[in-house]
Amino acid sequence: MLKRKIYNTLLEWKISRKNEHKLECLMIKGARQVGKTFIIREFGKKEYKSFIEINFIKNPEYKSIFLGSLSSDEIFKRLTATFSNISFTNGDTLIFLDEIQKCANARTAIKFLAEDFRFDVISSGSLLGLSYSQDDDDDVTEPNSIPVGYEKNIIMHSLDFEEFLWANKVNDEAINILREYFKNGLKIPDVINNKYENLFTEYMVVGGMPEVVNDFVNNKDFNRVTEIQNKIIAEYQDDISKHARGAEKVKVRECYDAISRQLSKDLKKFQYSTVERGQTSKKYGGSIKWLKDSFLVNACTNVSEPLISLIGNEKQEQFKLYYNDTGLLFATYGPETRLALLNGTLKGNTKGGVYENIIAECLLKNGYTLHYYHPDDTHELEFLIEKDGEVIPIEVKASNSSSITLNNFIKTYNPKIAYKLIKGNNGISGTKHTLPHYMVMFI
Repeated sequence: MLKRKIYNTLLEWKISRKNEHKLECLMIKGARQVGKTFIIREFGKKEYKSFIEINFIKNPEYKSIFLGSLSSDEIFKRLTATFSNISFTNGDTLIFLDEIQKCANARTAIKFLAEDFRFDVISSGSLLGLSYSQDDDDDVTEPNSIPVGYEKNIIMHSLDFEEFLWANKVNDEAINILREYFKNGLKIPDVINNKYENLFTEYMVVGGMPEVVNDFVNNKDFNRVTEIQNKIIAEYQDDISKHARGAEKVKVRECYDAISRQLSKDLKKFQYSTVERGQTSKKYGGSIKWLKDSFLVNACTNVSEPLISLIGNEKQEQFKLYYNDTGLLFATYGPETRLALLNGTLKGNTKGGVYENIIAECLLKNGYTLHYYHPDDTHELEFLIEKDGEVIPIEVKASNSSSITLNNFIKTYNPKIAYKLIKGNNGISGTKHTLPHYMVMFI
């Protein structure tokens, strides 16, 4: 079993619900294939005496549990009648409502289930577009009432780099040694730095999808990696055809396919002309929103000023789009691009694009909202984040070239710290901290 950080988040929720009597159920959101169902199932079986899994796609007949009165007592009676072979342990039972988008009444019932401490409830599902009205699946309907205040939402991603290291048998002690190098800005011994640079390169190619990572650590076969990644991309494309409404089906697919082309250009800002010459947001804006809401892409928005709050300074019409998993991006580029990165021979705009994609992915998984700063035609900072009440600039270099834009930013805005991520080693010059790419996991 792959070790996932979200497991501790689930455990903290269970403890707080029990000790603090929190009236809330959990909703786990995220793209397909990031491991939502697996981790909830493992959590339920390990941490509870009783575990009931209801999948509304595999077992549509279970929708009848949520017909009629939605009081917790009535639902509990129907549950015990339906699952007569399971002993319901008072206060130590988890009910897992999977693919909940297929049962609107179950979503409405969340409020009443949250108030009943005989059991805990975790739900998950596609919920593409977040708004049920945007889903073209006839079985997906709007619930009568959204359980506002009774449902805690958690977004789950594919494995981050630290989880990837755990999967590759790197223990916490070794990671803590790296963390000390990060904190103190000390030069990392070459043998250690080379090891983690190589592992980070593998992480870029393999990505963090659990099925892919698990297969890779067992077989070390990049061809098998690509085969699984292509299967996941095909499932994403199938989801688009199932769930996007009407004419959006084609437009969403076209926008998704255009991202890899855009990242191979000098200008990474998403341009609708990359999808179709001469087109604007009027035609494709809804499709971009669909992709964002379904967690298939990570968006990074330009700001007019690099000041708190970055959201308040957004230029919403100017943004970049990145794949939610860099391994999937490499699958779209093909085996020669993958080989070039692994051999250290990848060059040009594509190299810059894949490094931006992986840093965006890592920052998002660390909990940051993504922004960039493009003040003029010749200067751009790849990322700005908010941390400890400050705006922190992050420059991404595929190698270790000069950093004119970052230096100018430091002179103008005097941030308390600035990061330059490179293929190289640690170093500190004033407030500028130069770090190897993999140390983004500590930011």
